[in-house]
Amino acid sequence: MSLDKLGSLYKAVILDHAQAPHNFGKLTNFTNETTVYNPSCGDKIHLTLLIENDVIKNIAFEGEGCTISKASASMMTQLVKGKNIEEAIDCSKIFSDLAAGKQHSKQDLQLLGDAQVLVNIMEFPARIKCATLAWWGLDRALLGKEKEEEND
Repeated sequence: MSLDKLGSLYKAVILDHAQAPHNFGKLTNFTNETTVYNPSCGDKIHLTLLIENDVIKNIAFEGEGCTISKASASMMTQLVKGKNIEEAIDCSKIFSDLAAGKQHSKQDLQLLGDAQVLVNIMEFPARIKCATLAWWGLDRALLGKEKEEEND
């Protein structure tokens, strides 16, 4: 596949998740929640999770943000639903490592599903917070940190 076609595919996946986000809304029955905010872009995401027996049975997000922020939140919720807490934290760590410029194996990247297309966004430092906000919120929600906080 040519680089142009691959770039178009990445854009299509990101736009699909941003325009029709998966798991958008607020759960009425949840065990964990948190709100995170990116002051540099104005993105704000509220996550609600239903965790039973250390498994994320359901997850949803609501809020406002840019295309990258919404797409990343959509991809993250789709990826971690049904995973146990340890698996979800592992995925979040891989994603955060990529944002910090650390390398991971092809197998690790495949664990991220659609979210691996956001790796290309990491080349634009101003967009890293947008891409990582939902993942940072996931970590906070899983660790029981519920108060609203800025992503610095």
